[in-house]
Amino acid sequence: MDKLLLRPLEVAEALGIGRSKVYELLAAGALPVIRVGRSVRVPSVAVTRWVERELNKGEAQVSTERSVNRSS
Repeated sequence: MDKLLLRPLEVAEALGIGRSKVYELLAAGALPVIRVGRSVRVPSVAVTRWVERELNKGEAQVSTERSVNRSS
């Protein structure tokens, strides 16, 4: 069974970013936080959804840039 909750270090490793950047994302509310006592955990499904949202943002930006370039 895959883990349902990940430690910030595990999130960083999964995304290939630094632990500090994960804490920035948590503080900004980009990723939800679940506290278990004093421990910080992130739902693994939330990490997957965040990646999907970021991909969609990138695709929308590319589409916008293409339409701007075509109208030039």
